[in-house]
Amino acid sequence: MKLWDKGYSIEKKIEQFTVGDDRIYDLKLATYDVEGSRAHARMLAKQGLISNDEIAEIEQALDQIQGLIQSGDFLIEDDFEDVHSKIEYLLTELLGDAGKRIHTARSRNDQVLVDLHLFFKDELRDITELVKNLFDRLMLLADQHKEIIIPGYTHMQVAMPSSFGLWFSSYAETLIDDIYFLRAAQHIADQNPLGSAAGYGSSFPIDRSMTTRELGFSTMKYNVVAAQMGRGKLERSVAMAMASVASTIARMAMDVCLYNSQNFGFLSFPDELTTGSSIMPHKKNPDVWELIRGRCNRIQAAPTEITMLTNNLPSGYHREYQLLKESIFPSIDSLKACLDMAEYMLQHVIINKNAANDERYRYMYTVENVNEEVMKGATFRDAYKTVGKQVGDGTYKPISNLSHTHEGSIGNLCLKEIREKMNSALSS
Repeated sequence: MKLWDKGYSIEKKIEQFTVGDDRIYDLKLATYDVEGSRAHARMLAKQGLISNDEIAEIEQALDQIQGLIQSGDFLIEDDFEDVHSKIEYLLTELLGDAGKRIHTARSRNDQVLVDLHLFFKDELRDITELVKNLFDRLMLLADQHKEIIIPGYTHMQVAMPSSFGLWFSSYAETLIDDIYFLRAAQHIADQNPLGSAAGYGSSFPIDRSMTTRELGFSTMKYNVVAAQMGRGKLERSVAMAMASVASTIARMAMDVCLYNSQNFGFLSFPDELTTGSSIMPHKKNPDVWELIRGRCNRIQAAPTEITMLTNNLPSGYHREYQLLKESIFPSIDSLKACLDMAEYMLQHVIINKNAANDERYRYMYTVENVNEEVMKGATFRDAYKTVGKQVGDGTYKPISNLSHTHEGSIGNLCLKEIREKMNSALSS
């Protein structure tokens, strides 16, 4: 069944190319298509465009279809182009003419838009929850291991003293920036496009404010052309928010892979959470973290791909929009899996409490020595030269006492303030 069927058929080869994998991706939208159809039908009944008897029948039939979706028995066979045509077919099979009336005053263009807006609202909420779970795990680890010193690096060279408390909470606070992006994307998704029809509105006396309330949107996309132009921009905003999260997770995964190696030895994981080599019996590979890193790097490519698909299109609907699902849907699933796995792995992380005791890290304290000399009255530049000379002639002795007191330093992590900052970001 095709919603645009006018009594003639097109070549099978053309149909296969134009439909592509839409049937597979549309299964994710089925429950939202039902809810959009329900809100639209209720509005049509209120406006007198369908009868009270018909809306009662339609709602009952939509409940049956929703039951099929929830049980996993809903399919989009090759006879159908997409989820919209399958649901309208089922309504027509169940109700006859009442099912045929459901498409009054709407187009597949605004139908898929409302499905996507509802879908992304839910997915962004789920991603936000997973980010918060990872944040909580990192903050817990930061508090538990705040006293354990590790070297900090610049240019991949040993630089200054850091700590596991500082390292864990650095990624926790960075996730707050990612929450800002997610919240921005949620605001973009939380606009009702239903009623824009093919992008130019309808001559039927529809009530878009009603469908906005029915579907739980905080506002509508008022201008019907702007609503249609939201296709592509919506996906790009979601992809950019996910790319921000993925950037944080990929960098953390890189750190973990380094810190887990024998050359660093700062942390490790139980044997059952690592994999081995087919030839080297001693190997315990951090494959989980390497795959997290790789998947998150792939996710960061999604905004560029979406931009290239949409950035030179004029206003109105274009078939390229169908391809956006291929970029964004797998990225959502991948990011959710990476967030869940990262939090799971960190539940089992093993911290090396003596990591900083290795002789190779003795020079990370040189700035401490310089600062101590300054506190005694020397100028910074003279103190710098004095300690530099000691390093050069082999007489340098690391300072034994660390005193970092300012906000955000190893001696004052501000964990309480970071938690409050996250709560504020989530409630914005």
